[in-house]
Amino acid sequence: MNALLALRVDDVSYAFGKKIALDRVSFDIAPGECTMLLGPNGAGKTTLFSLITRLYDTGEGRIQINAYDLRKNTGKALASMGVVFQQPTLDLDLSVLQNLKYHAALHGISRKIAKQRIEVELKRQNMLERAQEKVRFLNGGHRRRVEMARALLHQPDILLLDEPTVGLDVPSRQGIVRYVHDLCEEKGIAVLWATHLIDEVFDSDHLIILHKGTIRAEGPVDHVLKIANSDSVRTAFQRLTQAN
Repeated sequence: MNALLALRVDDVSYAFGKKIALDRVSFDIAPGECTMLLGPNGAGKTTLFSLITRLYDTGEGRIQINAYDLRKNTGKALASMGVVFQQPTLDLDLSVLQNLKYHAALHGISRKIAKQRIEVELKRQNMLERAQEKVRFLNGGHRRRVEMARALLHQPDILLLDEPTVGLDVPSRQGIVRYVHDLCEEKGIAVLWATHLIDEVFDSDHLIILHKGTIRAEGPVDHVLKIANSDSVRTAFQRLTQAN
């Protein structure tokens, strides 16, 4: 075990019957590192997230979160993780505040501390004045902000984001991308961000290109560009995902 790693995925494979979704996938994420998992639709990104969040049981291989084995110490491993899924999971009939209070209670956070953290996170998202509004009356971008606030309430060490900007307008997307990168830099949170949108990748990111269930390239952005013999992430992505 390496206690300095926020996440270790070691030789993980998974199949749906005869269809292989992931084939011996391995990578590490260090604290404060923003790792972009870039792949076309059907690459295996959501399957990988389902394994890391324990929605699926690991087929083969090993996953560790903060050095806790996900199978052997599921509760401790998941307790240090925040997640924003691709599909919205807020209760539309509850207010923003009620959604956040419910999440805090699930994590055993006292009412006093929950109140403080909710205020902090909503201020960060510029959503404090909308705390009493029902979620169903918020637009897509504002709902994502609430989900980001919820994912950070229990102060996780690693944040998983599965296509969090799908369907959002450009300003909302850019705001979330910038905010998450600032979290890594300022708070030391590790991030695993699954996306198929090239412009969400920063030059400072760690990059994984996943295609047909296998990692085609992995490392700092400049390293991946060298592997693909390319001068841009877009071209590198195209070359690596077109290869058989």
